[in-house]
Amino acid sequence: MNNDDGYQGNLRYAVDIVLCVDVTESMAPVLDRVKQSALTFHDRLSQVMGRKGKEISQLRIKLVAFRDFGDFAEDAIEQTEFLTFPGEATEFDQFVRKLRATGGGDVPESGLEALALAIGSPWEKGLDRRRHVIVMFTDAPAHPLRSPQAVAAHTYPQHLPRDMDELFEQWGYTKSQSSVMDNGAKRLVLFAPDAYPWTDITEEWNMTLHFPSKAGDGLEEFELDEIIDTIANSL
Repeated sequence: MNNDDGYQGNLRYAVDIVLCVDVTESMAPVLDRVKQSALTFHDRLSQVMGRKGKEISQLRIKLVAFRDFGDFAEDAIEQTEFLTFPGEATEFDQFVRKLRATGGGDVPESGLEALALAIGSPWEKGLDRRRHVIVMFTDAPAHPLRSPQAVAAHTYPQHLPRDMDELFEQWGYTKSQSSVMDNGAKRLVLFAPDAYPWTDITEEWNMTLHFPSKAGDGLEEFELDEIIDTIANSL
């Protein structure tokens, strides 16, 4: 979208961000960095937008923390609703600070379930310009959706897509019949290893950026500036 400098001051910008964060044990070395970045996200984005002569009218952030349904079902998913900044920043802060890197079982985690929950979020439909961003932070591959161990868990969300094809339909593409994402507004940023399903998603899904992480090393190369620039430069 092109911005007309003569009018951009009157435009109302809405930004919705869902952070999907792997909080299994292997993420312990870098989870504090990810948490701190999440807590400073609002201020940093506002500063970058301000330098571009733009002001965000509405910023909402949701966080989906995930582990592994096949390992321990009770805390496989912990999530917030969309929280509006800066008014609900304290609630977001309290949720983020209580997250601990524990569990996980085998190497793959329930990252696809977290991604599915993110895609199905109640995204903003109004205002003049919108950006809907999902950011995935993980150092591990993911189990297939609805794996037998995961579905057996009593906490498993029953409304999730049946497989990757259905999840792709919900993400949306040119001829998708069941898209829940706005093709002009959406972005997916992956800080994830070159492994299933992240490599496949990078190759097949549109509006997706992939910054590979090394399995077992967490997200050492994570830079929040990449996400900030993705949002600010696309509005």
